[in-house]
Amino acid sequence: MKNMRFFYRIFSILWFVLIVIQCNSQSDSANNKACIDRNPVVAGSFYSNDSATLYNDLSLLFKRAKPSMHAKNVAAILAPHAGYLYSGKVAASAYNQLNPDKKYDNIFIIASSHKALFQGASIYNQGDYITPFGKVKVNTVLANQLIDNNSVFNFTPDAHAAEHSLEVQLPFLQYILKRDFKIVPIVTGTQSVAEIELISKALTPYFTENNLFVISTDFSHYPNYSDAKIIDKKTGDAILANSVDKLITAVNVNAASNIENLVTSLCGWPAVLTLLNITQNDRSIEVIPVDYQNSGDVTGDKSRVVGYHAMAFVKTKQSTMIENDFTLTNQEKKKLLEIARKTIHEYLNSGKYPDIDETNITQTMKSECGAFVTLHKEGELRGCIGRFVADDPLYQIVQKMAVAAATQDHRFPMVTEDEMGNIDIEISVLTPLKRIESIDEIMMGKHGIYIKKGFASGTFLPQVATETGWTKEEFLGYCARNKAGIGWEGWKDAEIYTYEALVFEENEFK
Repeated sequence: MKNMRFFYRIFSILWFVLIVIQCNSQSDSANNKACIDRNPVVAGSFYSNDSATLYNDLSLLFKRAKPSMHAKNVAAILAPHAGYLYSGKVAASAYNQLNPDKKYDNIFIIASSHKALFQGASIYNQGDYITPFGKVKVNTVLANQLIDNNSVFNFTPDAHAAEHSLEVQLPFLQYILKRDFKIVPIVTGTQSVAEIELISKALTPYFTENNLFVISTDFSHYPNYSDAKIIDKKTGDAILANSVDKLITAVNVNAASNIENLVTSLCGWPAVLTLLNITQNDRSIEVIPVDYQNSGDVTGDKSRVVGYHAMAFVKTKQSTMIENDFTLTNQEKKKLLEIARKTIHEYLNSGKYPDIDETNITQTMKSECGAFVTLHKEGELRGCIGRFVADDPLYQIVQKMAVAAATQDHRFPMVTEDEMGNIDIEISVLTPLKRIESIDEIMMGKHGIYIKKGFASGTFLPQVATETGWTKEEFLGYCARNKAGIGWEGWKDAEIYTYEALVFEENEFK
């Protein structure tokens, strides 16, 4: 890891020298003097300096943008910062995910400097930001507190004087939000992963549902159209995985790929890394892809392009916790159910598994854990097969068990395509097995059981006890006799294991 970070720092310094010279569509005009209010410096170049024209431009961008997914508790968005002609539609897609009526205590806008290299990050605490729409209030009290209490923060005038990446986000906020808001404008100047960790640590207490984080970054700079799509997918997938190490690796691999004309694959990597340091261990955070295109999609010139991603970091409500603190969000549950149904359809028609686009596969869905897939037809069992121990990602286990439940449960004939319209799918994601010494440890309705004696074994999922109303002894007896084949009382001298299951079915989402 140390070698990776050393390489990354060397690469970042080289990147910075190049990006200062070449960053897409930035203005060279600047007010280098610190002033009470920070006046716009790229109005008239990146976006219109006339408020009426700017409003009409934004209106058109939001109409073309991806609509809201109506996700609650959007904690952060990632949006591009090029000229509106090039990246405005993708940026509008990101801002469309916000609730326009929500009142935020603070909006932290984190951008990376394209003009100045300095330690830590600079927070503008001199006054407010001005745009053609008027004043954007800065929470100078909080800005000063952060600077006073954290050595990694400072105020560096050059960080804000000519920097476009933070400024261009403001009109989007003014357009979409109906209630007044205050910003904390932060521009990172460091190329140090250690300093970025300190920035993240200082900001973590403010990552709450009453605040919003806006991360400003473009993706690949200046490869051709085809290369940009490949590079941007690698970088985007690392962010969607909500992993600091995966992002560092992706950017390093991209830098070492010798792609012609590639200057950087993520110009705002310090800003993105700041957010990932905060979110990567938060199991309630789901990173959702919203939109992607590059400048070639707008201009038609595909020889040298810049890539743009829009993403939303959504704080989901915790599902019921099971052992090992494993949870699934409703969106992850729906996706796994969709994968199961799609896989059965494809397998029945072609005998093959469908390819799964990993763009929407979260890190949790890639966890290695066992799962059962159960099929019901008109309320009656139609197939159920699962696996306790997993050496594949969960979503792949779901694929395999879905096919097995439809085609390999010897209690039933193979499912036909004609039946699928009447079949409901249920998935049970399992915790690791735990051997028990006494049946008193079994909690009916919570624990599934796995009985093993010699080479014979059998199991009942936790929901079987609830569905049948059996006593604990009946639960054990039926499992021993009907599933393990060792007789009604066979459990008494067998190994007994318990496990829990996170159970969900399609009917929950209809």
